[in-house]
Amino acid sequence: MLQLDPQAASSLTSQIVQQLSAKIERGLLAEGSRLPSVRGLAEACAVSPFTVAEAYNRLVAGGWIAAQRARGYFVSRRPLAAAPQVARAPVDEAWLLRRVYEDTQLELQAGGGWLPHDWLYEDGLRTALRNLAKAPGELLTRYGHPQGLPALRQHLQWQLALRGIEAPAERIVLTQGASQGLDLVLRLLVKPGDTVLVDSPGYSNLISALLGHGARVLGVARTPQGPDVAQLAQLAQQHRPVAFFTNSALHNPTGTSTSAHTAHQLLKLADQYDFQVVEDDPFAELQLGHAVSLAALDGLQRVSYLGSYSKSISPALRVGYLVGNEALVARASRLKMAAGLTSSEIMEAATLAMLTDGHHRSHLDRLRERLQEAQARVCRRLGELGWRVFHQPQGGLFLWAEAPTAVDASNLTERAAAAGIALAPGRFYLPEPQPCRHFRFNAAWADHSRLYGWLAAQGH
Repeated sequence: MLQLDPQAASSLTSQIVQQLSAKIERGLLAEGSRLPSVRGLAEACAVSPFTVAEAYNRLVAGGWIAAQRARGYFVSRRPLAAAPQVARAPVDEAWLLRRVYEDTQLELQAGGGWLPHDWLYEDGLRTALRNLAKAPGELLTRYGHPQGLPALRQHLQWQLALRGIEAPAERIVLTQGASQGLDLVLRLLVKPGDTVLVDSPGYSNLISALLGHGARVLGVARTPQGPDVAQLAQLAQQHRPVAFFTNSALHNPTGTSTSAHTAHQLLKLADQYDFQVVEDDPFAELQLGHAVSLAALDGLQRVSYLGSYSKSISPALRVGYLVGNEALVARASRLKMAAGLTSSEIMEAATLAMLTDGHHRSHLDRLRERLQEAQARVCRRLGELGWRVFHQPQGGLFLWAEAPTAVDASNLTERAAAAGIALAPGRFYLPEPQPCRHFRFNAAWADHSRLYGWLAAQGH
């Protein structure tokens, strides 16, 4: 029935799975037909019954066959494949979330929000996961602490102190990436109908989440020194917002960082007009030199601080953190448990292992240098092609550039997608709909001859 090769690279179990699933796929084994018993197939193929049992278990898990108690194994009914959809999805606000994560044809993520895999700490992650596989079973099977792994929070306390942020471990909540932290603080601080201020341009996912929550979202123009404090004062006086959400370091999408002078003015306005500040800081580890932190200046009174390891280690970890005053952290812990119980202690343990393995620091040093060099090249090449860079970052992922006058942003984005290139049009990052010829570029991906050549061929 089956032709197995003990010398093949794939295991005997895998060969049985592959050959039986292929026969089912081609219709050689009809729906509802009974398969040989485990012992019968083992004897026919001269393999162990354990090998066949494992293969059958995998086929059941894959939906190829079904196990019927006391009767045996039967070929499952397979649903017909859906006809391919030929209609093209529109380039709208959902495009960035949908296509860059789902469309495998978009190989060059020139506007993406993450680093290429070979820029991340892949070796450290592999080592950490291998070592975790040897850990006691309790670590691999239990729910974690409501606030997250205590040892990682204690390490974070030390890391944050190096940034000037005094936060005891009890005032840190680990989250499923910074995204969950943003969702928690959004729901704690903002009620439907409240006015909220954001950077403009700003983080597109945050803007969508706020609008979906029913908030009134107003943009504060971004300058090379951070938020435009004159406009912030005007909006705060006129609309009395409950909160201002901002990136301080290596802002998404402009790559700018808030200056010390701007930070002090911002905090004075928050005190004057009684609004909270949410400092979303997932790029802090990528900053070259000292970065100004609103949380450090404020002492975590009005400022809630968010961070993540997705940008520097791996987005697959989904490990982030929320830091705030005692009352906010207590409420965030309860809300986190109510919404989804604890975060993944396994991933938190892996993160701690990487942060303390002795090599993470050198990884960060190399990563910062690579990003600084890539930023310089991308800014120069885009300038040569007629694009105007808003601000040349000294590191980090992003830069904000305006296309030449004749360019239609939506049309350029669609044509790029057809060529396997993901661009990120600027209107995705604006809280108020308006024409925009700016694009967000990710320096790690955009520093590529394929992108430069394609833009040149478009006349840009």
